[in-house]
Amino acid sequence: MAVTLVNTLTPGERRGRPYAVPPKEELSAVLGHDLTDDDVAELAGYAAELRVAFLGDVDRACTTINRLLVATDARPHLTGHDGEPWHLHFHGAGGTWGGNWTASCATALAIVLGGEFHDRLGVCTAERCDRVFVDVSRNGTRRFCSTACQNRTKTAAFRARS
Repeated sequence: MAVTLVNTLTPGERRGRPYAVPPKEELSAVLGHDLTDDDVAELAGYAAELRVAFLGDVDRACTTINRLLVATDARPHLTGHDGEPWHLHFHGAGGTWGGNWTASCATALAIVLGGEFHDRLGVCTAERCDRVFVDVSRNGTRRFCSTACQNRTKTAAFRARS
């Protein structure tokens, strides 16, 4: 979910083209929640901070994630609601919808950053793409956010050699 928030809510470049944050209605469909303008603004601010976790500077990432954990009152607790069995949430009582989502994402990123796989968080290395990813490959050598970026890069290299 952290990758989705960062890639959806931060402007930049995607697959060789400029990327702008989509309108509120599209974001609502992606996130499965009717968002208000305030929700979008809050989430966009948090997404920009979450992006830091993927940039490769572990010290800066940990400092930023710690700040987010405090700001969102992230703390684990078990809850059973809406007819669902007991399950774990990572946000404090009374938080905003965006803050609660960010608390969960920040907690997940804190677990990754505090473990041996902190180097599995990355930014696409394709030209004109700055989308983030989590490398879940067996050998940990992923470099691209998508197959499209990988193919685009390999095609450009092939054409350059020809």
